[in-house]
Amino acid sequence: MSKVAVIVTNDVEDIEYTSPVEALQKAGHEITTIENEAGSKIAGKHGLELTADKGIDDVSVDDFDGLLIPGGFSPDQLRVDERFVDFVKDFLLSNKNVFAICHGPQLFVQSGLSSALKLTAFTSVRPDLYYAGAQVLDEPVVIDEKHKLITSRTPDDLDDFNREITAALA
Repeated sequence: MSKVAVIVTNDVEDIEYTSPVEALQKAGHEITTIENEAGSKIAGKHGLELTADKGIDDVSVDDFDGLLIPGGFSPDQLRVDERFVDFVKDFLLSNKNVFAICHGPQLFVQSGLSSALKLTAFTSVRPDLYYAGAQVLDEPVVIDEKHKLITSRTPDDLDDFNREITAALA
């Protein structure tokens, strides 16, 4: 059983949180939802209500085996907070699994590590990643084996995304 951190804040795309989390839990993995503070209430774009298990100041990359970054407007808000950017950067440098869907890869731009990555993202995010130097593909799932990074574009790709992220932790 692996421990997976999920970083999220308000306006997360509901299904991009619930679907991967359910797939990971079904496969026996432990999920920790992380926001600004433990106990924070988080509202999804379509009515999802979450409570943060931990605050970003209370966690370390060493506590987890993987990181999930759901999309929606959540990643855009998180990427202006250096604590979340540093957490993502530490994961990318740790040789641990990182999973991001839709707008989730926006956080990679702020990490300064985009130029080393092969990935995909939502249509409007792909140019940002390209101009930051990433190898950007328009495919349902992109696996960057060198960086243990798995990315997808939209909720339409969730079946493929969930299959690959659970396989990566098997």
